[in-house]
Amino acid sequence: MTTSTSTTTLTAHDEHRLVHFPVALFATVMGMAGLTLAWMKAPALIGVPELVGEILRWLTSALFLFLLSTYGLKLLRHPGAVLAEQAHPVKQNFFPAISIGLLLLSSAWLTTAPGVARLAWVLATALHLWFTLKIMRGWLFHDQVNILHANPAWFIPVVGNILVPIAGARLAPVDLNWFFFSVGLVFWLVLLTIILYRLFFHESLPARLMPTLFILIAPPAVGFIAYVALTGTLNTFGRILYFVALFFTLLMTSHARAFLRLPFSISAWATSFPMAAITIASLEMAALTGQAFFTTLGGTLLLITSTLILMLVIRTLAAARAGQICVPE
Repeated sequence: MTTSTSTTTLTAHDEHRLVHFPVALFATVMGMAGLTLAWMKAPALIGVPELVGEILRWLTSALFLFLLSTYGLKLLRHPGAVLAEQAHPVKQNFFPAISIGLLLLSSAWLTTAPGVARLAWVLATALHLWFTLKIMRGWLFHDQVNILHANPAWFIPVVGNILVPIAGARLAPVDLNWFFFSVGLVFWLVLLTIILYRLFFHESLPARLMPTLFILIAPPAVGFIAYVALTGTLNTFGRILYFVALFFTLLMTSHARAFLRLPFSISAWATSFPMAAITIASLEMAALTGQAFFTTLGGTLLLITSTLILMLVIRTLAAARAGQICVPE
């Protein structure tokens, strides 16, 4: 009798946690995959061990599969909870983190498992286009969105298109890659204007969303990486993208003390991928220019980003152990 009661209680507890399993957790895959790609690029430039990137690649792949299977179970057992997240003006922007994570993993596996990488890229590209159309359709034909809903997480669904050519330059026709790059780049500028207007002239972001300000770094950093992949050269436009990303990095780090004082939440992972993106971009600049400055900068950013993500992993595991993750907001 006691065993039956314990089992029932445990099952009910697990179901409660599953209902509140947040789609925003896929931001952890973006951060880990970005760090993986940075460590895979670093050995040729700064002499770090290749083994680190290899280990991270497997860990990130396992994390993605775990989150995907868990969220898939949530979709099967609690579809209403998933629909509620899709209708939420902030949470809906984290659904494309699923396709972005898969796009990043396709880049990570491209050289050693090209067949798997190609399949992942095709699935992720199609899924991300669907997410983009769905979310933008909601922005255009809405009756509930207002300016205070605008925040840097809006970049995720639309600007995520810029990621497609990073692996796609070696997997797909050139015009298809330019299509996604163009959509992401143009709407980055549109959304950047809207979000800066909201930040300048309206109330500050809630504390839980403050880490999303780091997302300002990602579009120009990823745009630089994708542009180089498409053109194979470093020219004036590429430099503009890189240095805009570097400026946003300086802007965010100048406010680091305030970010460190924020209470921990899953949204803190919004800092991880942008920092990984500027790290990869700096290492790419080092490879293209051969300048010691960019090599040193890339190595420094790799150390900072690795430390940041290690701290995020530790705090996330501690929060999960304390039962603070899959809970109602």
